[in-house]
Amino acid sequence: MKRHLLRRRAVLASAGLAAAAPALAACGPDISSDEEGGGSADALQAPTADSPKGEITIWDRSGDLFEVFEGVIDDFNAVYPDIKVNHVAVDIDAKLQNTLITGTDVPDGVFLDDAKIGGYTDYLWNLGEVLKPYLGDIAQQKIDVNTVDGAIYGVPYDLNPGLLFYNATALEAAGVDATAIATYDDLLEAARQYKAAVPDAGPIHLEQSAFLGQLQLEMYASQLGTSIADADGELRLDSPEYLRILQFLDTVQSEGLGTRAEYLTPTDVAEMDNGNQVFYPWAIWFSFAPQQMLTETSGDWRAMELPAWDAGGPRSGAMGGSSFVLPKDGKNADLAWLFYEFLMYDEVGYTAVWGPSDTYPTGLNTSIPAYEPAADPSAPLFEPVEALGGQDLWAVATEAGAQIPGGTPTPAWWDGAVDYLGNDLQRMLDGDMTPEEVIDSSTEQIQTNLVDRQ
Repeated sequence: MKRHLLRRRAVLASAGLAAAAPALAACGPDISSDEEGGGSADALQAPTADSPKGEITIWDRSGDLFEVFEGVIDDFNAVYPDIKVNHVAVDIDAKLQNTLITGTDVPDGVFLDDAKIGGYTDYLWNLGEVLKPYLGDIAQQKIDVNTVDGAIYGVPYDLNPGLLFYNATALEAAGVDATAIATYDDLLEAARQYKAAVPDAGPIHLEQSAFLGQLQLEMYASQLGTSIADADGELRLDSPEYLRILQFLDTVQSEGLGTRAEYLTPTDVAEMDNGNQVFYPWAIWFSFAPQQMLTETSGDWRAMELPAWDAGGPRSGAMGGSSFVLPKDGKNADLAWLFYEFLMYDEVGYTAVWGPSDTYPTGLNTSIPAYEPAADPSAPLFEPVEALGGQDLWAVATEAGAQIPGGTPTPAWWDGAVDYLGNDLQRMLDGDMTPEEVIDSSTEQIQTNLVDRQ
């Protein structure tokens, strides 16, 4: 779990949008597509041999997930004994671009942030044909973020649903019923009640990092069925949905209902442990905090679905994610597909990934599978989380994940937008900009400096 924290805080990769890849391709290849998103040109075909043979090279980042995937190789070889897997720990951000451009020693499969896939599509296989048997059972948001011009370029790995984590013990002591929170208006009212009981409190987390603040903003936008760019990469920040989100955050700031801190820095942890910060709207990977970071309030926290923006609306949005891609210049990409197919769509494979292992004795509980049969609320792959009071986080997360609306590919300029939207959001939380000014300023600067120059 310590390795897990270092990886999450260093790259925020499975967590979401690390620095976006350079735009190696302004858009995906010009291909035709069928109704299932398979496309026709550059479509990978699965091996037809009864017992496929060969050798594959798979790139993953070093750390906890590398060890998890490493532990599944023996299970894979029990099914495909004649496929040798060379599993290599690589600094993917540093090596992948030059490797794809030069075409030298190209791996057969790579673990990649969803945010970066759109920039590499010219170098990747269209996976629509091999994924076709599974498309109806994969979370729509994950299909959408991997689809460019009708072709699908990633094998979806994780789903990172947004959840509302809350300090149940502190709220109960203050007479606040967290279970009554169904909408963001309810959350504001609960925060007001808590602050009335605990005057020094800033009950709701307000992210102080420009990058993570923008990432959290996209979680809220996902919940409302939108994102910073549409499916064609066109900017759509100037919208009623973004205005509504910014007005909510501005209300938290202006009424003194928030704690400004950067995710899991000492200040952030201290304000949770002292009972001042009791609501944390974040992706499922926040579950790491009570397990490893909180010393005074571990066991007091619980998780619930995000509040809805409107009564009866979706109770979650996506906050980050990763997939597996298959480079065209890999020697045996078709065999690498068999590895990922086993990992994600075979019960033995996905149980080994999310279930108890040497790396995670109680299971990998910081994400859930994107494959819906694997994300069955009634068949948990990881165990209840002791640091959440023994709560069944699996049931909460899978039910939330099922409510995430569809999405769009992340534009290659997303990371650059942090200089404008991420920073303007922080100025608003400083009280120096209004929500309307954030939208006007960020829209103009992103359009002029990023979109128009792409």
